[in-house]
Amino acid sequence: MVERTVFEDALREISTAHEGRDEHGGLKSLCRPFLRVLPVTGAAISTIGSGLGVATICASDEAVARIDELQIDLGEGPCWDALATGRPVIHADVATEPRPSWPAFMEALREFDIGALFAFPLSLGELEVGSVDLYSSTPRGLSETEVADVSALARLAAWQVLRRVLADDSPKAFEVDGDPSPGFSRKQVHQATGMIIAQLDVPAPDALLLLRAHAFASGRTVRDVAHDVVSRRLDFSPGAFGAES
Repeated sequence: MVERTVFEDALREISTAHEGRDEHGGLKSLCRPFLRVLPVTGAAISTIGSGLGVATICASDEAVARIDELQIDLGEGPCWDALATGRPVIHADVATEPRPSWPAFMEALREFDIGALFAFPLSLGELEVGSVDLYSSTPRGLSETEVADVSALARLAAWQVLRRVLADDSPKAFEVDGDPSPGFSRKQVHQATGMIIAQLDVPAPDALLLLRAHAFASGRTVRDVAHDVVSRRLDFSPGAFGAES
């Protein structure tokens, strides 16, 4: 069992991954904390299944990067099931547990030395951000504590993935002052942020991040999305996210 101090360190590492740089001057890895709390061989994080684009955010080794790429190319595999169900997918023994719903992916896995595969959804409310893919070179399952630990890390990783995706976004998704009454637009963004805070019980920076993420995914401006929130045409509450009337 992982020492709780190790888990707490991993939580801190992933929650501050947007701050500073690693020893090579790059962004801090979002994959490394998962390897700290689980005795697995590799980890990858990707954006899939949403309007945020398809990209591998991080991969700990070439094998897991290739596994991630295969799932995206084939449109099947544990990451897609995790997103569809909103639940972790545990494939404890790849060699002996058939998965008829992944025929092409299971055939492609023959080239790898993989014992177990796991996928955890990255989501915020009902916004599908992507997935965390993990693999072990030997067969193994996950305990309830391990599933809970990885799920907690995945929730934090979802925020960090959004920050990284939106950091490279075009100005259009962040536009607030583009209409004839920029003061009113800015006021609506503040109002919408406050409403999201109430709907999801999150801090103001995270509420604004979700507002921007929705704008990015839908190809609209923050101003337009904020107007829909204030007009109650868009609700970010769990179970209602993305529902526009």
